[in-house]
Amino acid sequence: MPDDRSQLETHALNQILEVTRKLAAPFDLDTMLSEVVNAARSILDAERGTVFLYDEEADELVVKVATKLGTVRIPADKGIVGECAQKRILINVPDCYADERFNRAIDKQTGFRSRCMLTLPLIGYEDTLIGVLQILNKRGGTFDDQDEYVATALAAQAAVVLHRVEITEAMIATEKLDREITVARDVQMGTLPKSMPTVAGYDIGGTFTPTDQTGGDLYDFVPLNEEQLFLLMGDATGHGIGPALSATQVRAMLRVALRLGANLDDAFTQINNQMVDDLPDDRFVTAFFGLLDGATHKVRFQSGGQGPILQFHAGAQRYDWYEPTTFPLGDMNQAE
Repeated sequence: MPDDRSQLETHALNQILEVTRKLAAPFDLDTMLSEVVNAARSILDAERGTVFLYDEEADELVVKVATKLGTVRIPADKGIVGECAQKRILINVPDCYADERFNRAIDKQTGFRSRCMLTLPLIGYEDTLIGVLQILNKRGGTFDDQDEYVATALAAQAAVVLHRVEITEAMIATEKLDREITVARDVQMGTLPKSMPTVAGYDIGGTFTPTDQTGGDLYDFVPLNEEQLFLLMGDATGHGIGPALSATQVRAMLRVALRLGANLDDAFTQINNQMVDDLPDDRFVTAFFGLLDGATHKVRFQSGGQGPILQFHAGAQRYDWYEPTTFPLGDMNQAE
């Protein structure tokens, strides 16, 4: 009867409005997914529901909420959910086992038998594919036109809510990363010399300005006595936290080596060999290790890929250039 249909639609829409109000609460993503599935099962009088979230980078649909199912990933172009995602259309399957697109493997895995299925795309802001909502086994029959109407309205609301949660969680993750980067920057800046060392006859200075919040550049001065000063300059490949950690590691290992009485060549070799073990194959650190003798006005150095080194003679107004003496730290082992 038309009046009965109208009353059913009104009742269903009232339920959807209540669900929308409930979903407006600040839930995390997993809780929100459960709420969407529970709402769909309740409104459509179904036995089970599943949400597949779309992983754009992997082009996969990821099962996040389903009874007796853990996380499952499937290609975004396979099966009924894949067709739903690709074509962004509602698919109503009255008999799952009579449809060749139906994947029986999950039923075998869980012991659940799927009779009928309603699958809907979840479309968020700016026509963004959020995922797929799948409802299984309407109690007492199969899903009809009324169910499709109600499910479409619910899916539209759920998609917007889920998109909002994903955006919010991404923003929170970004803010957390920003805080961690700030801490990393503070740590890195804290490892730089607080003041310049004093060696008779020399004015010594250094500055550090990374292109990002953190960077792979480093410098350090380690006084050995009143006349001798150890000099360190370096640059770890890349930008960001990883290179900053490599740079900090080199500085820390150098200071430990000097405290243990290592000479220039031994310190360079030992640190290089340790970096070979620690760094990925595509990473290295160019580094200048120098030992200034203020009494003789000479600098002995090892320059691992760091160069050319410029020495300016102010009195003569000329430059000397010094090429690297060896390959960068972490590139290959050196004989001890």
